Amino acid sequence: MRKLVRNDTQALFPTLSDPEQCKFMLSAAFETEEKLGDWLCDPDWNGRSWSAIERSTGELVARIVAVPCEHETAELGYITVKHRQGEGIAFECTQRLLKQLYEVENHHRVFAVTDPRNLSSNRLIEKLGFRREAHFVENIKTHIGWCDEYYWGMLKSEWLKRNR
Repeated sequence: MRKLVRNDTQALFPTLSDPEQCKFMLSAAFETEEKLGDWLCDPDWNGRSWSAIERSTGELVARIVAVPCEHETAELGYITVKHRQGEGIAFECTQRLLKQLYEVENHHRVFAVTDPRNLSSNRLIEKLGFRREAHFVENIKTHIGWCDEYYWGMLKSEWLKRNR
C-alpha cells in the first residue's frame, strides 16, 4: 500500500462511477473524474488514505482509509476495484492497516460503519474480528434515502488477543 495520490482517480473511476458499486455509499456514483479526485484528495481524510497496488502488475486494486477520530480512535473504510472484488484484497489490506493502527500507532479502538444490506462488507468486517455494536434504524440519509447502519468496533486488546 502507498499513499493515495490524485492520479489514482483514473483507476478508481470505473468503480466509483458505477451506481451499483456505490449504492451503499453516502453519496451517489461520481459523474466525473474531477469530482472523484476532489473527494479522494479531500483534506478531511488527513492524509490517511492509501492505494493498494498489486506488486506483480502495478495495478491499483483497492482504496483503504483510516479516518482519525478523537480518543485514539479511527474509522476504517475500503473499496476494491470492481473487477477484482472477491479475491481477498480488502481483507489483506485492512489486516495490514489494522496491524499498523494498533501495533505501531497505538490506537485504542477502530470502528467501521456498514449498511446491513452490504453482505460482503459485513462478512469482511466479521472475518477481521470486529464485533457488531449497534444497528441504527434509518440512521442516515443517503442518495437512496434513509438507511440503516451497523456500527462495528474492535479494541486494541481484542486485536492483540486475536493476532498473537
